[in-house]
Amino acid sequence: MTWLLDLTPDEWNAVRLSIKVATVAMIASLPPGILLALLLARGRFWGKTLLNGLVHLPLILPPVVTGYLLLLAFGRRGPAGAFLAEHFGIVFSFRWTGAALACGVMGFPLMVRAIRLSIEAVDRRIEAAAGTLGANPLWVFATITLPLILPGLITGAILSFAKAMGEFGATITFVSNIPNETQTLPSAIYTFTQVPGGDEGALRLTLISIVISMVALIASEVLARRVGRRMDIE
Repeated sequence: MTWLLDLTPDEWNAVRLSIKVATVAMIASLPPGILLALLLARGRFWGKTLLNGLVHLPLILPPVVTGYLLLLAFGRRGPAGAFLAEHFGIVFSFRWTGAALACGVMGFPLMVRAIRLSIEAVDRRIEAAAGTLGANPLWVFATITLPLILPGLITGAILSFAKAMGEFGATITFVSNIPNETQTLPSAIYTFTQVPGGDEGALRLTLISIVISMVALIASEVLARRVGRRMDIE
């Protein structure tokens, strides 16, 4: 583990920024992820197939295309980007917040799918029984549905985090590769591969990426199993 001590300040910044970006992307994606998963699992409306396709589009499109679309929409001259910058002072392009947005978009389909499958597995009769006792739909969801889908919610959140940790194409297209601002682990690794003698630095950061992603996935599995066992006991 002594190789960790050999990281330069810029490399440490890339590690910290990646964790920060992935965490923010995951947390910000949860509320809309739950709402969309619920809508796709329970909703009956025209255009549901189209909405499902749009949600999963980032998995199909090349990441560079997704990044370019984000640049068109949320860049300083884009409709959403100009509005947010002018009225709220929120800027995404070439900022770490833009990296979080790109990572959130790329990991969003994985989160929604995991949560949706959990919602579809819930026995609707349990919710109906709570409704007959006078509970309103929001209270039923908060006290019945949400605890039942918690393992899927955890899995979706961690998958989104892991995807964000490895995102490169959309991020570098949308926010470029600026050290200490938008240079995440994948971008830093790419930079090392483009300079002579950068193999050692690229290998160090690659190993760190693998460790962080594996820890996240193992944590997801452990948490989901613990929650599942606790629910079985109750």
